[in-house]
Amino acid sequence: MSAVNKEIKRITTHILQKMKTDGERISMLTAYDFSMARILDDAGIDILLVGDSASNVMAGHETTLPITLDQMIYHASSVVRAIKRSFVVVDLPFGSYQGNSKEALSSTIRIMKETGAHGIKIEGGEEVIESVKRIISAGVPVMGHLGLTPQSIYKFGTYAVRATDDAEAAKLLADAKLLQEAGAFAIVLEKIPALLAKQVAEELTIPVIGIGAGKYVDGQVLVMHDMLGINKEFKPRFLRRYLNLYDDIYKATQQYIHDVKSRDFPTDQEQY
Repeated sequence: MSAVNKEIKRITTHILQKMKTDGERISMLTAYDFSMARILDDAGIDILLVGDSASNVMAGHETTLPITLDQMIYHASSVVRAIKRSFVVVDLPFGSYQGNSKEALSSTIRIMKETGAHGIKIEGGEEVIESVKRIISAGVPVMGHLGLTPQSIYKFGTYAVRATDDAEAAKLLADAKLLQEAGAFAIVLEKIPALLAKQVAEELTIPVIGIGAGKYVDGQVLVMHDMLGINKEFKPRFLRRYLNLYDDIYKATQQYIHDVKSRDFPTDQEQY
């Protein structure tokens, strides 16, 4: 852990900007509940994202579209209660901002007031710029999200790599610059070619955080359930599994079942 990381009590947008300037990589993971968020925060993670991926990993939906603003607020408030130093960002869920900057602001204000989070994340470029400006003018930090934007999955029709052709790559770079000009404090790039992500990170002064966007960006984010191996089905090229918790929990549960059925648990020492 570097010097910047050790000396700070709480991560802020100012600290994240300094990390980019100093060339220190930013670490980011998703979190959805108190117990896990406390572990990740204690471990020293820089940013915790309360992702609308809760729709998938917590609620079992096929896409991120069904999760509601109320549900995002429930997850976010649980996470915020756990943290001491991480910067907590909350996804604006599908339907809480699209096509209406006033609704985007009111959704954001609810998140900030009811959860105590530190900022929000919004998917899209030029089409959401008015919302981004309005939210920032209210004093709320905004993180952008370009490339594969899962809330638009039915428009794309696929979770494949984005911006592989020149036109889409040019739009992505232009959108990134628009978000920076509008005042976004950082941008997530999802599933785009590494060299395009490198260009974006070099041409922008704000931090660029990648997921499946290669090694040349300013930080990385993964979904906690994927990184810890709680999910078995999801195996994209960009995912590094640091644990295989599915198997560990499965075995522990089987052992518990065996111990209960064989009357091995509880023992004399485990009763009053």
